[in-house]
Amino acid sequence: MRPRVSVQDSALRNGIFSLRIDPVRSEDAGLYEAWVTYNTKVQSCQVELGVITVTLSPPSPVVENEPVVLSCNSSHPASLVETCWLPSSHPVPTSGTFCSLHGSLSIWRPAVSDAGLWRCQLRYSDGEIVSATYNLQILGFDGPTNPVVYAAAGSAA
Repeated sequence: MRPRVSVQDSALRNGIFSLRIDPVRSEDAGLYEAWVTYNTKVQSCQVELGVITVTLSPPSPVVENEPVVLSCNSSHPASLVETCWLPSSHPVPTSGTFCSLHGSLSIWRPAVSDAGLWRCQLRYSDGEIVSATYNLQILGFDGPTNPVVYAAAGSAA
């Protein structure tokens, strides 16, 4: 996993041991165990790392008015009950959230106003709820609605 992992050596003196993975990949999901020996004493801990993957189809960049599908998947072992997408960077529409049994959100005619953070929330049969955010970027024209622009003769336009 090198060079994506590091250990905070300075924190070890204070009894804090941690592993940092940056960036996390879907194959990093699983059980991690750490052992620290101090004199004759051994401390250990286990941490399970779950990974959520958000994908875009077609891949970036998203162009205004061209259909796009956002998909959300997790390494959680239980059965998926529901997937909800919540727009978090612009006003929530009257429907509030977009929920379905599968992990996808289809935007048939994306507009520049749809750009921003979207949160994917997955609910599983064992009651576990996990979520991730995705920053959706959309290429398009975000200018005046009237395509006629007037400029004074001799000025820049």
